[in-house]
Amino acid sequence: MRRWNGWGDTNNHINLSPRACELLRELSGEGTPMEDYPLEKLINRVPRSRIPPHPLISTDPEERINHAHGQSLPDWIALRGGTLQRFPDGVALPNTLDDVQELLIFAFKHKIVVIPYGGGTSVLGHLDVPEVKKPVLSLSLKHLNRLIDLDSYSLLATFEAGIRGPDLEAQLRAREFTLGHYPQSFEYSSLGGWVVTRACGQESTYYGRMDELFQGGELLTPKGTMQFPPFPASAAGPDLRHILLGSEGRLGVLTKATVRISPLPERNDIYGIFFPSWENAVEAVRILAASRLPLSMVRLSNPAETLTNVAMAGHEKQISLLKRYLRFRSIPEKEACMCLIGFTGSQRSVTTARRESFSIIRRNKGVSTGKAMGEAWKKNRFRTPYLRNTLWDMGYAVDTLETAVTWNKVFSTIQSIEKAVANGLASWNEKVHVFTHLSSIYPTGSSIYTTFVFRLAETPEETLARWKDLKEAASHAIVAAGGTISHQHGIGIDHKPYMEAEKGPIGMSTIKQIYSHIDPDERMNPTK
Repeated sequence: MRRWNGWGDTNNHINLSPRACELLRELSGEGTPMEDYPLEKLINRVPRSRIPPHPLISTDPEERINHAHGQSLPDWIALRGGTLQRFPDGVALPNTLDDVQELLIFAFKHKIVVIPYGGGTSVLGHLDVPEVKKPVLSLSLKHLNRLIDLDSYSLLATFEAGIRGPDLEAQLRAREFTLGHYPQSFEYSSLGGWVVTRACGQESTYYGRMDELFQGGELLTPKGTMQFPPFPASAAGPDLRHILLGSEGRLGVLTKATVRISPLPERNDIYGIFFPSWENAVEAVRILAASRLPLSMVRLSNPAETLTNVAMAGHEKQISLLKRYLRFRSIPEKEACMCLIGFTGSQRSVTTARRESFSIIRRNKGVSTGKAMGEAWKKNRFRTPYLRNTLWDMGYAVDTLETAVTWNKVFSTIQSIEKAVANGLASWNEKVHVFTHLSSIYPTGSSIYTTFVFRLAETPEETLARWKDLKEAASHAIVAAGGTISHQHGIGIDHKPYMEAEKGPIGMSTIKQIYSHIDPDERMNPTK
């Protein structure tokens, strides 16, 4: 059963090792656990629905609570603290593409606002119910999860947009193909959600980001249906697919998506690497990115994240052996940087890529620890979000933020972000533990993914205020450094104030005019 006020399945839980608990207290202070607000009390606060009866719309209070939020930290604070204020008036559960069309006609006839809902994994407020006088309908696509067509000759597959990661991959793998898109939210997020947020997966270095994998589809808008043919290339003016990508439900409901697929690779190996310093590590991955070798992923942790990951790993005997090995190889424990490097493709291409990559790694003093660390990461990579539940129960909040910059700005940007976050609660006399990794590398630059942990306050209102101080400080640091406000999470509500710094006033007015043209009455996910 899925948690109503946290991440994932209620049967899954991750315990922290004693060393990790000790490190957490050291770096953030003693946790302050808070009692969760009961679901029954929240159900009693859900107001009466304003939507007329419809056979495909549920007005059940618990269903409406479940579709009133995503997985952002403000969402968690509101659910756990009982401060959630706004709920959709109903939840639509269409079974067919025709049902979606019927529901949109019904909604527009009765002046109902529609929020498309995929997997509910948004971490930026994409699903927040807006403060509007009109009724609000959450349109869930979870039953639209079928494979419509697979063109193995053209390497294209068309799915209904509500299909979630595991079901999509299962259907492709049964035919010996893969999409290769693995965001951390893979277990619960949907194909449609990936498209409209321009998502990026963990193995995007090889398979591509969603804006590369998405080839076409169908969008139901307030002005009618838009079709996006899967041309391999076109010079017929601006590519309208890029208006849909990143639109976050403001244009309409994506019902079908055609994506580029790949044959299952012969090899998919991930190796653990340790570098003696951050400078050596960044230089190595920069050269790897420029080499255009068939790498599937490069995930490079800075010293603070490396220490944190090693502490959280448990397995004291194995960790002790690892530390002894690193000392033997002259890699200092407090300066060590852990890196995971993936190789995907044919036996021959993987062998060649590994040989050339390890040559670059050795020149920058990197040391391989084999595939054991990579296999462990693959096994647990979708379990990491469950740590949010564990940390909350211990009295800590955890959140992430990300950006992307050119290589010449990587060092300074990370320093600025980490300094802003580490000092972000100084006025509260609170400590913040912050650490960073590079998660997606490109020939011209890299993404930067930062995690921060801080103590819960005595009230949800104060915890939210602390988070706002941290989010604002980090976002201003990103803008000042010249980074994008989002590499993979999108915009939602939380990043809206920083959009204009990236797009400029003309760019913002152009985007607004496109949305106003297609949705003049703001029927689709307004305020996003």
